[in-house]
Amino acid sequence: MSIFRFKVWWTTHWTGTNGHELEHETQILILDQNNSLGRPYVLLLPIIENSFRTSLQPGSNDYIDMCIESGSTRVTGSHFKTCLYIHVSNDPYRLVKEAVKVIQTHLGTFKILEEKTPPSIVDKFGWCTWDAFYLKVHPKGVREGVKGLTEGGCPPGLVLIDDGWQSICHDDDDPITDQEGMNRTSAGEQMPCRLIKFEENYKFREYKSIINNNEGKTIEGMGGFVKDLKEEFRSVESVYVWHALCGYWGGVRPKVVGMPEAKVVTPKLSPGLKTTMEDLAVDKIVNNGVGLVPPNLVQDMYNRLHSHLEEAGIDGVKVDVIHVSLLRIMLSFS
Repeated sequence: MSIFRFKVWWTTHWTGTNGHELEHETQILILDQNNSLGRPYVLLLPIIENSFRTSLQPGSNDYIDMCIESGSTRVTGSHFKTCLYIHVSNDPYRLVKEAVKVIQTHLGTFKILEEKTPPSIVDKFGWCTWDAFYLKVHPKGVREGVKGLTEGGCPPGLVLIDDGWQSICHDDDDPITDQEGMNRTSAGEQMPCRLIKFEENYKFREYKSIINNNEGKTIEGMGGFVKDLKEEFRSVESVYVWHALCGYWGGVRPKVVGMPEAKVVTPKLSPGLKTTMEDLAVDKIVNNGVGLVPPNLVQDMYNRLHSHLEEAGIDGVKVDVIHVSLLRIMLSFS
């Protein structure tokens, strides 16, 4: 049995009997116990070695191949010592935990779950707005959703406002007259959009708090909405928002007043990722490029984005499109 990466973004399960049946971009493989051969359960776990990642691939007949790649034409190598770990056990339930502990001891680059303190939200029932609204998410709909869950006996402790709250724009849109590009909400049309403001878009920016604060002033924007939501529904302890690793699906739009310097860079799929299923989001990113800020300005970009969210009462973020970092992107800022 195995888990393989069927798209750049997602993994799923596969079972089979021969090496040539293995799926491309396999991330973990467990061989069944064979009593007639006296073989216990066997785990094959591809791991990261320095700047290279490993995946398992189908080989000829009953063989299994390994794909070791850096994702950059500038980072090459031909000798690898710790790209794959093999572990055996008679107990399949202990197999993975034992293996991960050994790899942790050997690499010393991460902590296992038992050594971490999970955030309190893992024990809370949460609601994400994506399937309900997609990009058309708006304050009134979020409130009605929370109200419906509460009245139905499932009050959420966490609300995640997914994609659709940010100020974005297509390259051929005017960010002033086209309402921040939010008039395009069909599936996939948001992919080449780029971030043009750190503040929320007009749907949330024009919200006015219906509950006055102690000073009798009305709070507007995302801050007013979060305040109202938490005060009306006491079960809501945390409100999170979505954003992509590079700001948005298409990154940051260059030459926008108030935004950091950015340059549209064209990524290329690495050989391993070319074996995954075709995906509209990936095609859009590859065809339209990603607006990347220079490495020395990345911290400033996140600080400005997250400080605004913190001021508005947002408790955390869901960072998406993280696999864009695995596409082969050559930075050449002048």
